[in-house]
Amino acid sequence: MARLLILFAHPALEKSRVHRRLIREAQAIEGVTVNDLYEEYPDFQINVQREQALLLDHDLIVLQHPMFWYSTPAILKQWQDLVLEHGWAYGSRGNALRGKLVLSLITTGGGEAAYQHGGFNRYTIAELLAPIAQTVRLCKMEYLPPYVIFGTHRMDEDAIAMAAARYRRLLLALRDDRIDLAGVNGSPVLNPAVAMLLEG
Repeated sequence: MARLLILFAHPALEKSRVHRRLIREAQAIEGVTVNDLYEEYPDFQINVQREQALLLDHDLIVLQHPMFWYSTPAILKQWQDLVLEHGWAYGSRGNALRGKLVLSLITTGGGEAAYQHGGFNRYTIAELLAPIAQTVRLCKMEYLPPYVIFGTHRMDEDAIAMAAARYRRLLLALRDDRIDLAGVNGSPVLNPAVAMLLEG
């Protein structure tokens, strides 16, 4: 059973209908650790040793956040800047995270069609997440295709419940190694693999 660490970043969780539901699902799953960065560090004073120890104790790291201005919420960038130290996470002697898996799990207010060439946002999700993907690779980890929950602004309660159920199934499948991760490399998003899992 893989150990999953969710690095969760949402600066206004009390206003979020979707992420509040998702995190409740994650907190109930054995083998999943939820690390709420805004809750843990309201002053942005990241405890580097604590965070590095959490990374070492887990096999797969999930970066969960809403898409904010085509990037991550600020605290996740602060976390990267401080925790992924040269000589520890990267560089000729920085091998602490070698071989770990990283997944971006994000929500977007806009629909999937908005995140395409010619769409409202002009760029694909993979292109917008390229800095994260390259950071992961620099740290000798493997970056999986992102899992994206599109169109959250228009979701009703039934749609949110369905998204939460899929999210739970995804976390369980990752924990129990029931997704062919080698087979999804190169895919723009992980969503089709999860859909196939749900159908199976």
